[in-house]
Amino acid sequence: MRVDRIALNGWRNYAWETVEFDPGTNVITGSNAQGKTNLLEAVYMLACGRSFRTRFDRETVGFDFPNAEILADVFSHDREQTIQIRLQPGQGKKIAVNGAKKTAAELSETLNVVLFCPDDLNLIKEGAAVRRRLLDNAISQIRPKYAQLLAEFNRLYEHKTRILKDWRDKPDLLDTLDEFSDALCRVSAQLIRYRAAFTARLCEAATPIHKEFSGEGEELRIRYDTVSTVTDPFAPAKEIYYQICEHQEKHRQAEIDSEQCLTGAHKDDLEILINGRSARAFASQGQTRTAALSVKLAEREIFLDETGEYPILLLDDVLSELDDARQAFVLNRIGGGQTLITCCEDEGISNRTGGKVLVVEKGRIR
Repeated sequence: MRVDRIALNGWRNYAWETVEFDPGTNVITGSNAQGKTNLLEAVYMLACGRSFRTRFDRETVGFDFPNAEILADVFSHDREQTIQIRLQPGQGKKIAVNGAKKTAAELSETLNVVLFCPDDLNLIKEGAAVRRRLLDNAISQIRPKYAQLLAEFNRLYEHKTRILKDWRDKPDLLDTLDEFSDALCRVSAQLIRYRAAFTARLCEAATPIHKEFSGEGEELRIRYDTVSTVTDPFAPAKEIYYQICEHQEKHRQAEIDSEQCLTGAHKDDLEILINGRSARAFASQGQTRTAALSVKLAEREIFLDETGEYPILLLDDVLSELDDARQAFVLNRIGGGQTLITCCEDEGISNRTGGKVLVVEKGRIR
């Protein structure tokens, strides 16, 4: 799959700009704060229906513009398609594929992307939220139902958290606490099954990539950690639900006392091991970067297995953070699909990849 042409109107710092992409590698270069990442953000929006930089759509609308629009000609699932996204502050975004109205979750049925940015190099060392975000972003694209479950989980979590924060001022709120806890346990059980299955695939794909990448025969393994009372995250959702409820019952009073939600899928994490030892605790900076790259490249392979097509790979200023050996490994692995690479200077990347060079300056592309 690929984006052949994209037009931006009022998007970030793009007043009106159109660009055609090469079906292979595209090197997007220019000084800082010119709009390189804004361009990648628009492509990401085409697949995920949201930004990877902000929770608020209104922040993607350029200053002095009443609204923003992304219009793109894409090729996926063996046919040409058109995606249109309109954003207007104060209103819900309007999405259409080939003229038919779609939800944000349904965009992944047309286009998939894998994003890799400098923050992802800290995937191993950062807190669990970063690794959960990796799971959520990937699974939501290949399993639209997961995106719906995740949205429902977030809604329930926010409601329950509000109850726990406010019950001292409004004691009657505790009357609804158990209802929200039960609903949260039910949705968590389903999320856990999806996450466990994806983690198993991620480990299977990442292990050989990392072994080749490290050049030292290191073994990378990825394990899924969830609620302590869940003995088998691959079990039927009903069984997992009962086990989460057990955890909930034990921690109900602790939740009330601490004013925090202590049971649910928001506690999940990925444990990444190198040669059987925790990478987060013991790995060097070089090892953690190699592991993070292996995980992201494995994500790309899973999309290929799932859809029969490579997703669009977005590399946002990540190569400048890598040494020559790691740069070379990544560039040698990105063939077969469309890739968009941003960097401050071309640095010979286009020569190594045979890619098209796009220069961005003050929201204009040449």
